[in-house]
Amino acid sequence: MMHNRFEQFSALIIRITKSIRKIKTIEMDIHGLRSSHVSCLYYLYIGGPMTAGELCEKCEEDKSAISRALKTLEQDGYVQMRAAKDSKYKNRLALTEKGMTVGKQISDEILLILADLALVTTHEERVVFFECLTKISNGLDEIIDRRVEELAKSKTEFLEED
Repeated sequence: MMHNRFEQFSALIIRITKSIRKIKTIEMDIHGLRSSHVSCLYYLYIGGPMTAGELCEKCEEDKSAISRALKTLEQDGYVQMRAAKDSKYKNRLALTEKGMTVGKQISDEILLILADLALVTTHEERVVFFECLTKISNGLDEIIDRRVEELAKSKTEFLEED
């Protein structure tokens, strides 16, 4: 029974992730961009200028993935760097006019998709769904933290035995 729930949960999360990626790919193909650029453009559009580090946190992506996406977006004229005087790590990224146009299109498309999805669930169902999903995400984070801590302890004990 538990294995079946794990398989169902994993399969559904993977299907949802693939569907989101396909939608991003379809939307970005018009602009010659990739699905990985969507989050950068979206968060810069709704949040305004921010550092690469702040963007990584918003997108929940690693620095190398965001760095690659930003390089393309900057080269293609969607994003510009606003240099900070005291540190290159404080440089702020801002959308150009071209980036603002695409950012608005992405934001509008997200609202349309959410409206379509609202037709298949009630408000109450969505509230419960997001509460449960948040609990699962937080629970998985706690499990990871415990496992990392246990692994570090095991390594320390192993090294002390030598």
